[in-house]
Amino acid sequence: MSVEAKQAKQIIIDEIKEKLNGAQSAVVIDYMGTTVAEADAMRKELREANVDYTVYKNTLIKRAIEGTEFEPLKDILEGPTAIAISKEDATAPARILKGVFDRYKKMSFKAGVVEGNFYDQEAIKEIASIPSRDVLIAKFMGSIQSPVSKLVRTFQAIADDKQEA
Repeated sequence: MSVEAKQAKQIIIDEIKEKLNGAQSAVVIDYMGTTVAEADAMRKELREANVDYTVYKNTLIKRAIEGTEFEPLKDILEGPTAIAISKEDATAPARILKGVFDRYKKMSFKAGVVEGNFYDQEAIKEIASIPSRDVLIAKFMGSIQSPVSKLVRTFQAIADDKQEA
């Protein structure tokens, strides 16, 4: 192998390492069967959620994840592989990709690492069903707001009754 080829591979390995540095999650998929239009739509959706999606050679990913929390992914890196990485929302790659898979009936999860834990194909499907952090916060705020609203209405009704009397 020429020096130039080794240097080119090292640049890609360093790129993968940089993308994984500080990442909350990395989800690996088999992307076969997608059309160019479907792939472009998927990339756009992932990009809008600040998720990096790239196709790399398995050997380069394996070298990049050596000694990191993402190393357990090495055993599933066979065949066509793409990796979706998020530094902001741990469930975003799995959640968005699941929506794409459901729409196109193509592609599949291989596995992933979310917040330092390895998850196989079935577990990643479960993680994909977890709503985003913003949705969870909104649901929580709605659940605590409801009892407070009822209490305020009760106090207002009591006050109205006293004014009428």
